[in-house]
Amino acid sequence: MSAAAPALGPWLSSYARKVPTWPVYLLGLVPGVFVAWDGVTAIADGVDILLHGFGSLALQFLLASLVVTPLLRFARINLIKFRKALGLLSVIYLSLHFAVWLLLDLQLRWGLIGSEIVKRPYLTIGFAAFLMLLPLAATSWQGAVARMGTQGWARLHRLVYPAVILGAVHFVMQEKVWLSQALVYLAAALFLVSLRFLWIRRW
Repeated sequence: MSAAAPALGPWLSSYARKVPTWPVYLLGLVPGVFVAWDGVTAIADGVDILLHGFGSLALQFLLASLVVTPLLRFARINLIKFRKALGLLSVIYLSLHFAVWLLLDLQLRWGLIGSEIVKRPYLTIGFAAFLMLLPLAATSWQGAVARMGTQGWARLHRLVYPAVILGAVHFVMQEKVWLSQALVYLAAALFLVSLRFLWIRRW
């Protein structure tokens, strides 16, 4: 590592401490507005545009939330205060992804919804990831840590690791062909989770 990297890390960390978290939420919602506009104004395949766009954003923000710790460890760039915002943005986009599938794709045909989730493995995997992330979003407020205890809260939030892998697998499986983008997401998810568990094992 160059001498400039350690110096750059604390400088960026110092600057990040002065930035409030609300711009992260605001800027994080901007790409969703573009996805919604593209889907609504599309002549054809508007539902697919919304599904793919919101799903991609959900996975991207979830991966971004997992990059925060390696940045701190390796580059001394402390963005911990923004990790919750990145995670919540991921859940917001994942909820929009699920809502589009529920309302526009299947049009609230409840019998079909259950059978599709059970019958199609990529939907089963994606739905499992969604269910794993919901309790993490529900306990993201500071009072939840006090009520659950630090260790209990930390154990629950380890669900993010299987959730991101399942989300990446869902992304790969739903493609008719294996796109390089989907494989990059899966590789990134596996790398970040492997890195985390290596640290836990060493500790």
